[in-house]
Amino acid sequence: MPLMPSTWGTRGARALCVGAAALLTWCAGGPAGAADGPARGVGDRAARAVDDAAAWSVAPSAGAGARSARDGGRPCFYAEGDPGSVLQDTVSVTNPGDRPRTVTLRGAGPAGTGKWLAFAKREVTVPPRTRADVPFTVTVPTGATPGDHLGEVVARGGGRDERVAVRLRVSGPTLSALTVERVRVDAGAGRISYDLVNRGNTVLEPRVAVRAEGVFGELLDRGARKLPLELAPGRRVSLTEPWGGVPAFDSVDVKLTVTAGGGVRELGAASAWIVPWSGVAGGGAVVLMVAGGFVAVRRRRRVEASRER
Repeated sequence: MPLMPSTWGTRGARALCVGAAALLTWCAGGPAGAADGPARGVGDRAARAVDDAAAWSVAPSAGAGARSARDGGRPCFYAEGDPGSVLQDTVSVTNPGDRPRTVTLRGAGPAGTGKWLAFAKREVTVPPRTRADVPFTVTVPTGATPGDHLGEVVARGGGRDERVAVRLRVSGPTLSALTVERVRVDAGAGRISYDLVNRGNTVLEPRVAVRAEGVFGELLDRGARKLPLELAPGRRVSLTEPWGGVPAFDSVDVKLTVTAGGGVRELGAASAWIVPWSGVAGGGAVVLMVAGGFVAVRRRRRVEASRER
């Protein structure tokens, strides 16, 4: 069931999850053959023990029919509440193996968000072929800033971790905003590098479009595509766009257009000379002559563009 407030005085949590997904891993082990000799049986028991350790999973509870995100269950926990409210939900730990499995639970997240989570049991032992449901609370600090806050339920057992995202929206004014910074062309590596910074208080799922022009026209025109990330408030990420057709000698202007929900639309740009420096060493006069022609063409194009405006 979704996160619910512990008192009727707080705003109700909504069973809504946008984007933040926790993919759950299931690995079923096969039974050992009865006709195998002792050596084969020992190996099968060891393999089955490994399978048992890898098969357990964790997911948001969905009542008696709790399902993984892959099977249509909730992919994450979502809640909304006022500062000072206490929200409740349940996490399910499933053990399909043949032996008991002990799992420890904790909260995690940036800026101390993980400390907002408290579990009824920090350690749970799940019998074979059984699911254990563990209640937990999310206490929103009284001074929490409005907007989106991200956290995780982290379960550890059998030498590995499983994580389920927790998305919490604290009631109050929201602002969606980002900046595009440090745009640069790396011709040698065939890529365009840039930074995105979330300057607002909502989680953003950005899309980026890329254009590049040289002295004699368009070099690259890549339509908007969704980036494989969620940009949390205050987070900075460094990204690259591959550019397989970088010219050997040109003067280029690159423009990035980044959009996201909430009306976000920001531009980033950079200009760069792409010069074959080995050619400059061997025939500098010719290269410099061509470069001078490029400069003249660029100036004429900019003058014409300003007149058209």
